[in-house]
Amino acid sequence: MTTPTPDGRRPGPPAPGGAPAGPAQPYRQPPVRPRQGRPQAVPGLPGYPGPAYLPAHPQPGYPLPGHPGPPDPGYDDPAGGGRVLRSVLILAAIAGVVTVLVGVFYLLASPEQYGLADDRVALPPRAQNPAGAGEPYFSAPPTVPPPQPTVPAAPAMLPSTPKRLVIPRLGVSAPIRSVGLDAKGAIQVPPVNNANLVGWFREGPTAGEAGPAIMLGHKDTRSGGAVFSRLGEIRNGDVIEVHRQDGVIAVFTVGGLEQAEKSVFPTQRVYGESPDPQLHLITCGGVYDRLTGHYTDNVIVYATMTGTRRA
Repeated sequence: MTTPTPDGRRPGPPAPGGAPAGPAQPYRQPPVRPRQGRPQAVPGLPGYPGPAYLPAHPQPGYPLPGHPGPPDPGYDDPAGGGRVLRSVLILAAIAGVVTVLVGVFYLLASPEQYGLADDRVALPPRAQNPAGAGEPYFSAPPTVPPPQPTVPAAPAMLPSTPKRLVIPRLGVSAPIRSVGLDAKGAIQVPPVNNANLVGWFREGPTAGEAGPAIMLGHKDTRSGGAVFSRLGEIRNGDVIEVHRQDGVIAVFTVGGLEQAEKSVFPTQRVYGESPDPQLHLITCGGVYDRLTGHYTDNVIVYATMTGTRRA
């Protein structure tokens, strides 16, 4: 075993044949090689593997501590496909919104084609139904009395609450319910949930008393026709019966049919006093205005009591 010289060099090996040793050789520490498979420390990132041991594309949302790296695109797509996909999704969303708006427009323009209409039948103003062609509606200034049938009027009776209205020509047989005035001072209409119901204005005469007994009914509802849906088909001379609570049936004969705009409703002719017992039936007519939800006109039947009989 040799010992190093004071300057840190070791004497060289003895020369062959016992020759004195050569000059001392400097001492070199053999290089230390890293073990295979073990990462080396990266300056500035102690304890974390260097770039040679990082995946080619780190998972988004998990940056290395102390190494923010490039902005996270949201998913691994180095080719820029993420931007293309976002553009496609945005265009698809816009196309869907446009499709919905177009569909809503068509529904509002033609609801009847999609089963969403009110199923209302519009009767053109002053248009005669084919069943009564050649017989025009009654028309006169509002102060003119109602038209009378050719049959003479019967004597008036004592008051009695009306219970049922029957119109044989139209196939109507409907119960009667009394109605009053609403908050605006107009006559109330029967509840719309009962299509086959007639409202009698209890502040006026009863059917058979002197003066006009006023009765109202719906033309239709959102689900179909109502009690007075065919009232425009009635003709002069047709018979209307009112069954009263006292057991008497008051028989009325139609003298005329009028269709008037609601803005010029003939108030005096409909509600004015009369010595004869009369019956005035009122419903909607004309054109149905979808903006207001109402018809433009009223159809009014004028009838006079011409007889009575026991139920």
